Amino acid sequence: MLLSIVYYSKTYNTKEMAEIIAKGMRSVEGVEVELFDVEHTDPEKIAQSKAVVFGTPTYYANTCWQIKKWFDESKQYDLAGKLGAVFATAQYAQGGPDIAIQNIIEHMLVKGMLVYSSGSALGQPYIHLGAVALKENFEESKAQFEIFGKRIAQKAVELFA
Repeated sequence: MLLSIVYYSKTYNTKEMAEIIAKGMRSVEGVEVELFDVEHTDPEKIAQSKAVVFGTPTYYANTCWQIKKWFDESKQYDLAGKLGAVFATAQYAQGGPDIAIQNIIEHMLVKGMLVYSSGSALGQPYIHLGAVALKENFEESKAQFEIFGKRIAQKAVELFA
């Protein structure tokens, strides 16, 4: 089963977290993962994917413009019915990563995606809207991001296998 991660990363923090999510996804049997910088996505691979995870750095309490542009110009991508999830990186908790995540969730809902975060139902770590890595706890966040990826893959297998 193919899953994809689409992200934008200027400082490589978001890219690093995308790779860690992919590691967690790959720990689930039968799962393959493709990672795409938002400027180099593959429409065929996205179409084949059962889940697509989006990653954004947080700028001024918002999603980066590159991800917003991708959604604005994504009419060739049929995301309806796919499992979707979001993660964000930010310099500070007050920088608005939850708002950035919510903005992407709104776009996913408009595209007809099934939004998943694992919430608190699976216990700790609680990931209510999506995984967040802050500058102050970047290294410690890696374990949470790997778990996040594993949970998304497990849910995709449960729904689509």
